[in-house]
Amino acid sequence: QVQLVESGGGLVQPGGSLRLSCAAAGSFYAMAWYRQAPGKEREFVARIFSGGSTNYADSVKGRFTISRDNAKNTVYLQMNSLKPEDTAVYYCRGNRIGSEAWGQGTQVTVSS
Repeated sequence: QVQLVESGGGLVQPGGSLRLSCAAAGSFYAMAWYRQAPGKEREFVARIFSGGSTNYADSVKGRFTISRDNAKNTVYLQMNSLKPEDTAVYYCRGNRIGSEAWGQGTQVTVSS
């Protein structure tokens, strides 16, 4: 059963912007974005709780913004000032009490 579906990835030039979306089947009290670059481990990017509080990785602070629409069970990641090192597959993660779910990932490539 697919619970999280990401969209919005693509190819963008350095300095450009993209907005990722993650549509959830049902509500999650916490939703987050992670990313995995080739040959590297998956790493945390940003998290948002149902009340609106957020956390960010130091590498994206000031450039990325996470937000959510609770009525639509959707979380967004606005990515500005993109750098080549932001290239990765971006995954959405949702947490409920006692369980978690992951999306299938969406590719983001930052290249000129």
